[in-house]
Amino acid sequence: MHVVSVPAYLDDRTLDQLAAQLPPWPPEGRVLVDAHATEWSSPAGFTALLTLGQALAELGAPTPRLTLPGADGVASYWAKAGFLQHADTLFELHGKVPRRRADDASETLLDVTPIRESKDVHEVVGRINERSTQILKRELDLEASVVGGFGQSLSETCQNITEHAGTGGWVAVHVYNFRRRLGRKAVVIAVSDAGIGFRRSLEATQAKRFGERWGDGLAIETALIHNISRFRDPGRGQGLAGTKRYLARWQGKISIRSGTARVCIPPAWDDEPPMTEGLAWFPGSQVTIVIPAREVAG
Repeated sequence: MHVVSVPAYLDDRTLDQLAAQLPPWPPEGRVLVDAHATEWSSPAGFTALLTLGQALAELGAPTPRLTLPGADGVASYWAKAGFLQHADTLFELHGKVPRRRADDASETLLDVTPIRESKDVHEVVGRINERSTQILKRELDLEASVVGGFGQSLSETCQNITEHAGTGGWVAVHVYNFRRRLGRKAVVIAVSDAGIGFRRSLEATQAKRFGERWGDGLAIETALIHNISRFRDPGRGQGLAGTKRYLARWQGKISIRSGTARVCIPPAWDDEPPMTEGLAWFPGSQVTIVIPAREVAG
């Protein structure tokens, strides 16, 4: 059995540490994902773990094991976020599984939600958007135009799964207080899929143009920075362009990890480099969007 230890704090950046421990793909034998010592996970962490489980299931690999966090409070939060409900369908869970009561829904997070088919996106996004509107107005003090742009960004990002990935994926939205980096609250959207990734999605139309330079980083950059889609018809694949415009207006951030690279458009308050290559491979693609609360003048 191959053991993969989950970092103490799992988010879109420490996912690199998780990826570095994966066995050669496709793995031989069973995988044990050990989160016993994990103290916290972001939406990106939740959706990435489910993506790993999904990727193994789609390979027909033996059902992986997931050791739950040892701290009761952490495990309870994982249940409250809706993660364990879905993890139970992809992993053999080990440890104390907290029961999630009907009144456990938080006012400041949106459950981990599966995205399966294109026809489901509008229904799922509509359900998520209804609660996110309340969160954005109350928690982040954002005006109506920002809330509308958020809904569009969420819809386009989820739609990318069904149009490009070739399989299903996951979305989660939480609100956090970014004390050190930002000094105020922000909403975090995480979308992850176990699909073919940006490089393979764009390969047929773009690889020849770039020759030997073609790879994961360039593929993400082509889509995110240059708004290039694998679709030739006008207007298709332009969701990222609209999301970028929206985030630029509100000092937001978008980061995309696919294959062995991560590309982001960092705002002034963030120090992540625009491109990181040579990362350990991880299945599919992961998109993280951060939208800060309105800055209080003073």
